[in-house]
Amino acid sequence: MAEGRDIQWVDIGEAHAGQRIDNFLHTRLKGAPRALIYRIVRKGEVRVNKKRVKADYRLVPGDQVRIPPLRLAPEEAVREVSDNLRNLLAGSVLIEGPQWLVINKPSGLPVHGGSGVKIGLIEALRQVREDLDFLELVHRLDRDTSGCLLLAKTRPALLALNTALKQHKMEKRYLALVAGRWPARRDFVSARLDRYDAGNGERRVRVDPAGKVARTRFAVQETLAGVTLVEAEPVTGRTHQIRVHAAHAGYPLLGDDKYGTAAARRLGAELKLPRLFLHAASLTFPEPNSGRPVRVRAPLGDELEGVLERARGRGMSS
Repeated sequence: MAEGRDIQWVDIGEAHAGQRIDNFLHTRLKGAPRALIYRIVRKGEVRVNKKRVKADYRLVPGDQVRIPPLRLAPEEAVREVSDNLRNLLAGSVLIEGPQWLVINKPSGLPVHGGSGVKIGLIEALRQVREDLDFLELVHRLDRDTSGCLLLAKTRPALLALNTALKQHKMEKRYLALVAGRWPARRDFVSARLDRYDAGNGERRVRVDPAGKVARTRFAVQETLAGVTLVEAEPVTGRTHQIRVHAAHAGYPLLGDDKYGTAAARRLGAELKLPRLFLHAASLTFPEPNSGRPVRVRAPLGDELEGVLERARGRGMSS
């Protein structure tokens, strides 16, 4: 296989069987944006067994893929990962197995690049972990959410973990600080959710009877003066589900600039909250080969622990 500026010829083995050619190229061509990948596939610059294919073509063992040399314009290239981000991600791995790893995702880092974001977590990790030929997200977290994020290191593991996710065999629990006194009796919120365009290309979610079924379990962890620390477990996996369900129940998350209220913003300012208070605190999933449950916990960051300490100092918890 030729490297650098030459044409690459890649022989496909079992590890990439069933993977879409666009996803294969995105992993292989570090730094190439998806728009460029779609363009070179559409123009026939990428060939499989000397034939043109579409972006949704799925690879089979024995395929030979021709990858053209790429010269990225500065505005197209994914940004090189900084030393600070490299060190942060290297130190954020919570647990790692032969086929998967769980990272404590930093708040403020999107999981994917795009829409003006030159680098996301997955692109950065692919640069940091050059020892891996395959690395894909099993699920996602919002940009401002921190905590447990599961990634697959092999194609079979990705398929197995995606199946577990669809069959509700994966348990995700979050910690959130909400405005107001969440009633102990309110343990579930069920409200259909619909995605819509809020303008400027921004996608948001609202409660809509015509939307998709969504259900979240809430459990009070600590009641403080004016705020409540709750554990949230999404039974379904809709975009912004916890944030929208909490706001719909009348207890918006602190630090939520999309679905929060003026009162919640004031509380966040009083507590010197620097970000959305939503943290993926624990994750349980079946190990792809053995099926045994793997349980992982991600500790709250210092900035969120500090907010809780200040909230406790405002009055006695009850």
